[in-house]
Amino acid sequence: MSIAKKRISKEGYNKLEKELEYLITIKRAEVAEKLKEARSFGDLSENAEYDEAKNEQGILEARIAELEAYIANAEIVNDNDVSVDEVGVGSKIKIKDIEFNEIETLLIVGSTESDPDNGKISEESPIGKAAIKKRVGDIIEVEAPMGVIKFEILEISK
Repeated sequence: MSIAKKRISKEGYNKLEKELEYLITIKRAEVAEKLKEARSFGDLSENAEYDEAKNEQGILEARIAELEAYIANAEIVNDNDVSVDEVGVGSKIKIKDIEFNEIETLLIVGSTESDPDNGKISEESPIGKAAIKKRVGDIIEVEAPMGVIKFEILEISK
């Protein structure tokens, strides 16, 4: 069984690699030092500092494993691969909320790059899912808590 590749921009990929390197080279050493220091306080059965450091180590190792798996299965999307004919990861789309006549510009990104406050939405978000493979002029419907919202795709660019 093959694992599905996760699409990500070169910028997003580099950011994940940088985070992984930091966690492995710097953060691991910091946590190891905390463990060493906590052990020096004596009885481990009643040592809150030791328990906290072990917990932090577990969280750190889980994040490292998660990043390694994501990076190993990442498919980098280059600007040259981004179509202006249909929406995909890397597409910048201009959409119009049909009911309120509001226009918004969004960048479709991989799930680890999502930053809605800065107009970057994941391909796995409700709008992202609805927009993928659509073309200019298409109407997309997005399920929201207040009901279905309809958007028209006005423009697709890189």
